[in-house]
Amino acid sequence: MSKIGIYYGSTTGNTQEVAEEIAKKLEVSKADLHDVSKANTDFSAYDVILFGSSTLGLGDLQDDWEYYIDKIKAADLNGKKVALFGCGDSSSYSDTFGDALSKIYSVIKGKGCELIGKVSTEGYTFDSSESVVDGEFLGLLIDNDNESNLTDQRIAIWTEDLKKAI
Repeated sequence: MSKIGIYYGSTTGNTQEVAEEIAKKLEVSKADLHDVSKANTDFSAYDVILFGSSTLGLGDLQDDWEYYIDKIKAADLNGKKVALFGCGDSSSYSDTFGDALSKIYSVIKGKGCELIGKVSTEGYTFDSSESVVDGEFLGLLIDNDNESNLTDQRIAIWTEDLKKAI
C-alpha cells in the first residue's frame, strides 16, 4: 500500500477522533498522523495525503487550518493523491454543512494532485454545502452531534473505497 499521511485540525476533538479512526482502518502509524497546528508541509514522504478539518460557525475552517491553509498554497502536491474528510453539524448549520472541505479543495485543486474519496450525499440530512460538487461531497463528512450512529459505518465504507483508489 502507498505511504499515507493524515493531517487534521480539531477544536473539540471530534475531527481528531475521526482522523485516528481513519488511521486505524488504513493502518497508518501515529508518526504519520499530524495535527496541523504543529505540522510542516513537506509531503515528500507520502504518496497519499488526507486533509481533515471541522467546519466551524457559518462554514469556516477550523482555527488551526486558517493558518495552515496558507502554507498549503506553497506546498508541492504534484502527483499526490489527496482525500478530504471533516466534521460538521448538519442540523444547526444545515446550510453550511461541511463547507471547510471546499475551502481546502479550492487551494489544492490546481496543484497537480488527484482528489480521491468523494462521497455520495445519499443518507445525509442537510440543506446546502459548498462541498457538494456534481452531487457528491468532496470527501467524507461526519456529524457526531446528530448522526453519531452512522460514524463508524461511514468511516468503514470510506476507508475501503480509499484503499481501492490508492
